[in-house]
Amino acid sequence: MPRSAPRPSLSMLLASTALFAGYAGMDSQTPANAAEPAAAPAATEPVGGNPLLAPWTGPFEGVPPWDKLDPELFPDAFEKAMAETKAEVQAVIDNPEPPTFENTFVPMMLAGETMERLFALWGVQTSNKSTPRVEAIDAEWSPKLSSFFTELNLDPKLFARYKAIYDKRHDSGLDAQQIRIVERSYDEMVRDGANLSPADKAKLVAMNAKLEGLFSAFSSKLLADEKLYTFVTDKAELDGLEPAFVASLAAAAEAQGKPGQWAIKNTRSSAQPVLQNATNRALREKVWRAFVGRGDNGDANDTNATIAEILKLRQARAELLGFRTHADYRMADTMAKTPANAMALMMKVWPAAVARVHEEVADMQRIADAEAKAGTGPKITIEPWDYRYYQEKVRKAKYDLDESEVKPYLQLDKLRDAMFWSAGRLYDLGFRENRGKVPVFDPKVKTFEVYNLKTNENVGLLYLDNFARDGKRSGAWMTTYRSQQTLGGDRNVLASNNNNFTEGAKGEPTLVSLDDASTLFHEFGHGIHYLLQHVTYPWLANVPRDFVEYPSQVNENWLLTPEVLSKYATHYQTGEPMPQALVDKILASQKFNQGFDTVEYLASAIVDMKLHDRTEPVTDIDAFERDTLAEIGMPKEIVMRHRLPQFGHLFSSDAYSAGYYSYLWSETMDADTWAAFMEAGGPWDRKVADRFRTILLMTGNETDRAEAYRAFRGRDPDVKALLERRGFPTE
Repeated sequence: MPRSAPRPSLSMLLASTALFAGYAGMDSQTPANAAEPAAAPAATEPVGGNPLLAPWTGPFEGVPPWDKLDPELFPDAFEKAMAETKAEVQAVIDNPEPPTFENTFVPMMLAGETMERLFALWGVQTSNKSTPRVEAIDAEWSPKLSSFFTELNLDPKLFARYKAIYDKRHDSGLDAQQIRIVERSYDEMVRDGANLSPADKAKLVAMNAKLEGLFSAFSSKLLADEKLYTFVTDKAELDGLEPAFVASLAAAAEAQGKPGQWAIKNTRSSAQPVLQNATNRALREKVWRAFVGRGDNGDANDTNATIAEILKLRQARAELLGFRTHADYRMADTMAKTPANAMALMMKVWPAAVARVHEEVADMQRIADAEAKAGTGPKITIEPWDYRYYQEKVRKAKYDLDESEVKPYLQLDKLRDAMFWSAGRLYDLGFRENRGKVPVFDPKVKTFEVYNLKTNENVGLLYLDNFARDGKRSGAWMTTYRSQQTLGGDRNVLASNNNNFTEGAKGEPTLVSLDDASTLFHEFGHGIHYLLQHVTYPWLANVPRDFVEYPSQVNENWLLTPEVLSKYATHYQTGEPMPQALVDKILASQKFNQGFDTVEYLASAIVDMKLHDRTEPVTDIDAFERDTLAEIGMPKEIVMRHRLPQFGHLFSSDAYSAGYYSYLWSETMDADTWAAFMEAGGPWDRKVADRFRTILLMTGNETDRAEAYRAFRGRDPDVKALLERRGFPTE
């Protein structure tokens, strides 16, 4: 299941009071501690003497100076960037000429470039290279930045200019895109408080600032729990785990000062292989409890009180802004429009998913009972820490497929080449690795020039940060350090994919699971979306939350195509391609375990919506989670993919709050889009790919995305394609 999405540009922050947070494996011959040589950018006079504020220089229209990162420089940089941005916006406000699109919206869309560059640097500092000092700076400055942007957007003189243009939008010669910008900007300013009284505006500023501080506190607490390890002193406890993975655990323990032991980090990429493969049930339970208990241990890192305060403030803000609930506020500018529409889609899928889980559990229990009867296994009732382990036994029994057979063929560097090759065949995107041509923020980050295969024209640069490290937030995400636009001069794209894979032991390639391989292709789908984008106005770039995941989920489909598997799924020792018999088993088992996958995700989405679609804020977080899951019939053998105390999507920012449903909304379009490829003759049909690219990927938010989808498909998406994909009844 995908994890996250791109960070918005500063231009979008200027259009909204809400502040949102927001590959390549090493070559097997490269020593684990080797540093890529980094070419420093040409010297440029920094703004105010601070190198973090200097315009980016070097190749590819300028690149971030990662070699200049220093947490202590950020407070001064924030001060100076805020002053510069304020001056740029004030110049628009003070323009004595009558408001027009050209003298108001254009300079507003071009304002804040220094701040936007600074946010790109700070995003990496907080997400990829955090430290206690960085967390402290974030806790101090997130509220200040929130207040700054909220106050900027609530300036009555700025709103007056917007309203004057809005009122005459149909009589002033504006084209369709300009009218869309005017209407969306006006509506967003009203939605975010432009018509509030001065006293209520002050309340809103304070609320947003306090929320930002709470988001920072939540993130710090969660990161602290994810830095913890489960240490193993007896290697026998690791029976069933792959030798390469065991070696990586030994290396992690040594790095933690405990040579001769094995360290399992409290993150999904480390915990999941244990839950799936370890024969030692006690170890599985121990690792499971540590992982699902993140943020919920009653200690200094417990997040429950922080979440309760966030919920209280969110509801108060929604009411201040004239909305019934936080969910209504957050969904006003989405494809789904209302909480009821999102819930309706989720409840179309939920009953079938739960029914399938009961079938899956029965299959697993039969195997466990048979093993107990034969004396080859313990007498147990399937518990959550057993699910992944016994599902592999069912997979083996039903499809003669063992995940351990597959993983040796899934080399991270080969899969990277596969996703690049697929993008070339579908969209004419080419990728050339840069070694030492641009700075990187970690020696293991690799960069690739992106270019058009037909014209050789540069499209941008892709940064790949694949591996887990202390100070890096969990999960996987894509962001852009610079996004495309033609206003003010065409800009190429600096995109970044970030994962948390467990690196192979020294001298060995990194092998990943099918789930991790899907994540790799998913995040790259986000990258493709932004690399292909071609919009004039940056305020028509960012798409609705429930569209964001659509291009990335579509891209997952190409992973299991025969062409990709035959060409890139090669054994890490022999170099032989994956046998066709094994490929056939994988394809035959694609609908396997869909009950678990769907319920694990959908429970999180339903709880999110129920948590935020209410007028009385929840105060007892654990009780609400427990009671809501009981109400909807959550199978006891599964927990939410993200329990509330660790649900970073919801509580590290506003970004996915009342919005986690969007993965299902997007997947409905994804399944229907894949059906379009199949109807046209296969996954590589260029006519469908070209329509997908030109109508949906290149156009940002230039038109309503529901209308754009209808233009692509000839109708609205059909949920039957999703149900069929998962093997659920369609009637």
